[in-house]
Order: sequence, then structure tokens, then C-alpha cells
Amino acid sequence: KPDRKAPRLQLSIWANPSNSSVSVCSWLCAFSSLLQVEKESNRPASAPADTSTIHYEKFWLYRHCSSVQQRDRQAQKAGQLFSGLLAMNVVFLGSAFISSVIFNHVAITLADVWILLSILKVLCLSWIIYYLLGTSRQPHAVLYRDSHAGPIWIRGSVLLFGSFSILLNVFHIGYSAVLIQCKSRVEIVFPSIEILFICTQAFFLWRHSKDCIQVQHNFTRCGLMLTIATNLLLWLLAVTNDTIHMEIESQLPPGNETTSCTCPNTTICKVFQKGYILLYPFNTEYCLVCCSVLYVMWKNVGRRINHHHVPHIKPKFKLQGVVFGPLLGATAVISGICVFMMYQIQATSSAANRQVFVMYYSYYIVLLPLMSVGAVIGTIIHALEKRELDTLKNPTRSLDVILLMGAALGQIGMSYFSIVALVATDPRDLLNSLILSYSVLLIFQNITQNVFIIDGLHRQPSVHAVASELPEEQNHEACDQRRVSMLELGQEIRKVSLSYIHSYSHLSWKRRALREISFFLVLCNIILWIMPTFGAHPVFENGLEKSFYGYSTWFAIVNFGLPLGVFYRMHSVGGLLEVYITA
Repeated sequence: KPDRKAPRLQLSIWANPSNSSVSVCSWLCAFSSLLQVEKESNRPASAPADTSTIHYEKFWLYRHCSSVQQRDRQAQKAGQLFSGLLAMNVVFLGSAFISSVIFNHVAITLADVWILLSILKVLCLSWIIYYLLGTSRQPHAVLYRDSHAGPIWIRGSVLLFGSFSILLNVFHIGYSAVLIQCKSRVEIVFPSIEILFICTQAFFLWRHSKDCIQVQHNFTRCGLMLTIATNLLLWLLAVTNDTIHMEIESQLPPGNETTSCTCPNTTICKVFQKGYILLYPFNTEYCLVCCSVLYVMWKNVGRRINHHHVPHIKPKFKLQGVVFGPLLGATAVISGICVFMMYQIQATSSAANRQVFVMYYSYYIVLLPLMSVGAVIGTIIHALEKRELDTLKNPTRSLDVILLMGAALGQIGMSYFSIVALVATDPRDLLNSLILSYSVLLIFQNITQNVFIIDGLHRQPSVHAVASELPEEQNHEACDQRRVSMLELGQEIRKVSLSYIHSYSHLSWKRRALREISFFLVLCNIILWIMPTFGAHPVFENGLEKSFYGYSTWFAIVNFGLPLGVFYRMHSVGGLLEVYITA
């Protein structure tokens, strides 16, 4: 029996639309669907409905209406493909220039590479200024902001490494100005443009790293990819220059100066030279961090975020629920600094002896098992917890996982090459056995730490961690409303101590253990980042793998693995801080 109320329902919908902004195409789609329903309802009751003949998706009007979303997705994929191809061609062109300098420095000089990179930096600067003054200020340009993108420690690392990179270029300019009689003008112009590029890019990433831009999609994607390609080429140039300096220092004996352009015996020149060598690693880290932030911005172009899934209160970093983690981590950091200083003193004063390598590898053999055990225990606790997995789309988390897995390949690859070389030569020697143990433990530590971090990143924040923010904010407001005198200072310190002990005792053992482990691993990764960053490279200086594979082969392996290993330690700190907060 047909429903007589259906036509009146249709007329009421057309007469009183609830939203004046509904498009005509949407009303036509709804009207056509109602007509199809009315047609099916007018069938006799005895005739069974043949559902196989009802195909609404083939109706021309429905297909026309749905093509708007299809065209949007196709345009997004086409824009990402075109901008990716642009970045790929720029990277290949710059890599060809840099490789030509290494293999044939007569035809292609380092000045030619600097000119190419200067042109790319000027183009990137032009686009960044246009984005800051034009694109981001258009109406409805930034309707959504990704709360996961650009956390405070990532943006802080951009400012920190950017500041040291600026100081590095200042030393470079001073060093080139002292030796202006044998240096080209490009060696002064290039770092000057580099300073302007670093300042502008750091400000851009600090202010707009969370943007989900909704206008000028293709132009923004191309600008972001061009900036990513420029940073990758700057990182590649920094790595190759650093390895060239290592090659010169390892092959030339002390006092044998074969170059015509040498630093005079003046204090100012020595300061510029030492400062340039000391700050050099920060430039490579700055380029990689900028690439990761820019990639997340590229993924967020045109993205629409459902605000219903975004929590109103996010857990913040607080030293709450940790006692043993900071103590053990501080012990590891202090011990590592002592070992590093002794290694640097003995390795740079004269030819490094076996004792300094034994001391260095022994420190790692003690620390790496502790880190592995902590990561395994943390993974087991994650499995025992009842927190659900976070399955929402998150470009930042996806990039973190890719960077963790990719950067770990550097240390894992070097470790396997060392294992093969040591087993094939003499594994029973004391130093060889220490290096062999170090390589095996390093592989195991990288794998267990990656599993722990990735598993923690995919967990939703603890309900107790989010709820604990409310009373803390109220306490801050109460403290701001009253003035604490000097007589009340002791009472306030006592209240804070009692509050810390109370909060620590009321945490569940799972949350407490996760925070202790995460904080301990954060401090351990910091010291393991400091040691190779500032010059401790025993994998190249011990001479065992170099004699087995040959100088050029092992030099290429170290050139690939060492920068990735340094970046892995720094990136692990950010992931572990995220795990600490969500616990």
C-alpha cells in the first residue's frame, strides 16, 4: 500500500529548507532519491521488490553530484604527484652537482654548487615571504590546524639548531674574510644568504607548522617541496664536506700542510676555525628537522580535520611520577660525558691507543642492555594496558614511524658490516670481542626501542593523564591570584613536595613504570646523540673495519650510517617524550 505522507514530506522539505547554503545539486540528488523511493512504494504488495535492479549510484544525477568529491581527491593526488616530481628533479640535479665536486673537482667546483644552492634558497625565500604575507592572510586560508604537527620540542629544536647554524655561518664568514686572499667571494656571499634563509625558515616553521592551508593548494605544495629539496641538498653538502674534512684529518699526519690556503697563526683565525668545526654538526640536524616539519605541512595541505575527534584538553609535559628514571638517566649522562672527554683528550693528543677504545665500548656495553631491557618492559606494559589504539589519520605520527625505521638503518647497517669483519678476522681478541658485542647489542637496542616508541605513539592518551590537567590548571590560577611572600615560600615548597609525593603514590604502577622508562631512555638517547655529534667516531678511528673493507669502502659505509645514527638518537627523544606525556 503506497504511503500517502511521502509527497507531503517532500513538499515540506522543499518549502522549509533548514540550511540556506545547501546547493541545488544536493537538493536534486535528494529529490531524485525520493522519486525512486516513491516509485518503488507504488508497486503492488504482491510483487516482491527486486533489489538487484536498484542501482542508485548509476543514476546520472547522483554520479554528477558525487563527482565533486572525486574531482577534489583527484586534484589532491595530482598536486602531490606534480610537487613530488618537482622535488625529485631538484634533488637529482643538486646531487649530481655535489657528486661531481667529489669525483671531478676541476670541471665542477664547490663554488658552482654554492651558486646553485643560493639560487634555490632565493626561490624558497620568495615563496616563504609570499606565504607569510599573501597566502596565509587570505580569507578562509587556515580553517584547520593540526594539533599533532609541530610539537613544542620539534619547534624548539628548529630554533636551537637554527641559532647554532647561524653562528656557524658567522664563523664561516669570519674565516673566509681572514683568508680573503685565497678564498673566492662566493664563500662570503653563500653563508650570508644562508643566514637569511635560516632566519626566515625558522620563523615560518614556528608560526605556521600546524597550518592546514585551504587556498592555493598546488602552489603551496610546490613551494613546500622545493624547500624540502633545498634542505636535503644542504644536508647532503654538509655531510660530504664533513666527511672530506675527516678524510683530510685521517690521512695527513700532524704538521703536514699541503694546501696553499692555511690559517695564519693568529688568535682570531683559530677561533673562527675551531668554532666552525665545533658547530658543524648542528647544521646537518637543522636541515633534517626542517625537512620533517615541512613534509607534515605538505601532507596537511587541503586537509579538513573533524574537530569532534580532537580532545579539548591535551596532556602536557610535567615531571610527575618519575624518580628512578631521572636518577639513572642522569648517572648515564654524567658517565657518558666523562668517557667522552677522556676519549677526546686521548684521541686528539696523539695516536689513539687500545685503552681508550676499550673504555669507550665498555660504556656502551653497559648502557645498551639497560636501555633494551627498559624498552622490552615498556612494550610488555603497553600490551597489558587497556588503552585503545588511536586509528585516526595523523600525518605526523606516520612520518615519525617512517623516520624511526629509516634512521635506524644507519646504525644497524654499520653494525652488521662490523660483525662480518670481526668474525672473519679474530673475534677472540679483547677489543674485537668488545666491538662485536657492541654491534650486536646496538642492533637489539634499536629494534626494541623502535617497537616501544611506535607502540606508544599509536596508543590513545590515558584518561587519568588528561583528567589530571584540570586541577593543575586551577592550582595555577589560584597561585596567580595571590602574592606569595618570603615567609610563605618555605610553606609553598613543602606543599609542592607533598603534592608531588601524593601524585606519585596515587599513580598506577603501569603509568609510573612507563614514565620512568621513557624518561630514562630520553636521557640515554641524549648522551648517545652528544658523543658522535661532537667528534667521537671510533667506528672509523679504530682501524679494524677500515683494514678489512678498505679505506674507500668503509669510508662510504660510515658516511651513510653515521649521520643517520645521529639523527635517529635526536628523533627518538621526541618520540619518547610523546610516549611519556600520553602515559
